[in-house]
Amino acid sequence: MLTLQDTGIGMNKTDLIQNLGIIANSGTRKFLEAYDQGSADVSLIGQFGVGFYSAFLVANKVTVVSKKNDYDPYVWESSAGKEFGVRPATPEEAADLTRGTKLILHMKDDQLEYLDEKKAKDIIRKHSEFIQFPIEL
Repeated sequence: MLTLQDTGIGMNKTDLIQNLGIIANSGTRKFLEAYDQGSADVSLIGQFGVGFYSAFLVANKVTVVSKKNDYDPYVWESSAGKEFGVRPATPEEAADLTRGTKLILHMKDDQLEYLDEKKAKDIIRKHSEFIQFPIEL
């Protein structure tokens, strides 16, 4: 697993559903299906709303634990299908999350190269200003 955590504003239950629960209504699902069949152009990621769902290129399952001020923490989980789940976070899942979002990528066996700390940090530094270090690999 690769765990990334930020200290941003976080998301409440409604935010998780609205912001992450849209894969079935977007072109992302079709893109992921095409990618699995080897017919998708990976260079198009980010040009038509794939964004967050590109995580499924390296992960079998994605877990998001998020806490927004004045709201209880919630967990969003999906295995890249049409289905996703949202539930209250357990105290253990949210123990180190006072505000912000924790992204847990359950890595595919053929994508373990991204668990290399240097490679992961280089990619994160290149694409984000808000990731909290250290990351857990």
